[in-house]
Amino acid sequence: MKKNVLSIISLLALVSLAIAQNPDDIIGKYRLPNQLDVEIFKQNNKYYGKIVGVGDLDFENQKDIHNPAEDLQDELLLGKVIITNLEYDKSERQWFDGSMYSPEKGLIFNLKITEVRANEIEVVGSKYFFWKTLIWKKI
Repeated sequence: MKKNVLSIISLLALVSLAIAQNPDDIIGKYRLPNQLDVEIFKQNNKYYGKIVGVGDLDFENQKDIHNPAEDLQDELLLGKVIITNLEYDKSERQWFDGSMYSPEKGLIFNLKITEVRANEIEVVGSKYFFWKTLIWKKI
């Protein structure tokens, strides 16, 4: 009986380790639903993302014309950091407290990454009382 209990506890520990997400699991390149390619990277224990590609869209020479700060409207979108300050919460196994700039709308949204799968991540963006869950495909 004692041996069975130890076996079950060991099995549960292994399963929980297998499901646990590593904080760096989000590092990589992703295709967003708007066809922008974003690379997520780590800096000073926080996660950031910059535009590294524009998919099939002709954004390469476009500037950040929708930015509410007039002095930033001449910046190119390619290379622009649009995800900032994501932190990993070990107990929730999620990345939170980040923000994301939407160059199409010129708005900043709250950002949380709730799940990492083999070929995609689940992202929740929110502003005030509105939120939307999106899937970003790994590229």
